[in-house]
Amino acid sequence: MAEKIVKIHNKSDKPDNIIKKEYDIDQKCKMLEKELPPYLARFHAYLRGSVLPMTRLAYLYDLRFFFQYIISERPDLTSAKEPCKILLEELEKIQSADINTYIDYCRSYEVENDATIYVHENANKTLARKKSSVSVMFKQLYRDGILKKNITDGFNPIRVQKPGEREIKRLEEDEVMRMLDAVASGTLLTEKERAFWEKTKKRDKAILMLFLTYGLRISELQQLNVSSFHFSRGEFKIYRKRGKESIMPLNQSVTMVILDYINHERLPEERIEEEHQDALFLSLQGKRMTERAIREMCKKYTSIGMNTSRSAGYSPHKLRATAATSLIGRGNSIFDVQALLDHEQVTTTQLYAAHNQDVKRNLVRGMEWELERQEGIKPEKPKPKEKSEESNE
Repeated sequence: MAEKIVKIHNKSDKPDNIIKKEYDIDQKCKMLEKELPPYLARFHAYLRGSVLPMTRLAYLYDLRFFFQYIISERPDLTSAKEPCKILLEELEKIQSADINTYIDYCRSYEVENDATIYVHENANKTLARKKSSVSVMFKQLYRDGILKKNITDGFNPIRVQKPGEREIKRLEEDEVMRMLDAVASGTLLTEKERAFWEKTKKRDKAILMLFLTYGLRISELQQLNVSSFHFSRGEFKIYRKRGKESIMPLNQSVTMVILDYINHERLPEERIEEEHQDALFLSLQGKRMTERAIREMCKKYTSIGMNTSRSAGYSPHKLRATAATSLIGRGNSIFDVQALLDHEQVTTTQLYAAHNQDVKRNLVRGMEWELERQEGIKPEKPKPKEKSEESNE
């Protein structure tokens, strides 16, 4: 049976591509629901009021994995051969200790096929989400009277690094300039990369400029349309998490690179499929660029900026961090930067203000042991800081 074409009949203010993306996520959720036991029929609806669409999808994938684990690793708990066949009375036999064992299993496990053994290693952040998905399931079933007891109080805690404990990865300003030089001139690209660059250099430059100027999330950039931009007004519209709209002002640099891409490189509308005609950033096949393609492009150019391997290049989220630290470093208000980047808490923005890579560099420059040994150079002693008048009061 041929796959049906989805047509959007849109009466809202959202563009069709946003509606289509939400629809696609919802369809994936419904397909996953069919693989789960029937007593979880209301679980997706339960999640709707509290978590974002992509998180709902991740929770359902996690639950499918949990039930598959029960089948393959705990035959003492069920005789079922597929997740949808696990009975409610079998689920009721599960204790807190069983969940703790499952989470420990998720830290590192093997998946084997005919020729290869894949070792999956998960960090605490992923483990915390897997634990959360199972916890929410048991709480929902208990709340709805389907299970007689709530076992979640016995789940072991998982420590996830606080934002302030993580090193903030971002590009230095000289690395940004080197990266922009590479995308503008094609220098330091391989022969194969240069062949693609000839066809996409204006597009790639426009993408990097948007990330660096506004600190956009990858999903926000990927969903941009030509109709999102109102050049006469000097602004464009983006759609944030939780369906929020935000109007962003255009500066001269961004206006210049976006118009250069639209007018001189982007395919003409008649050569683009109807579904993708409004998409701003297109692949060479004339379709809206995927998040994966955008991520790989960013890794390529950031690796050139940092003079490292392609695999060590940075993701778009690191360009978001670059934008945040650069904006604060140029004297902008933390609260203004918070609004621009759509941080829910100003404490998140303050992390970028506290980060100063130059402090570490200045410290280690005063510890040149080998140069001192070879050349007899004595490091300069740091000058004592003068006390301010305020500190003397």
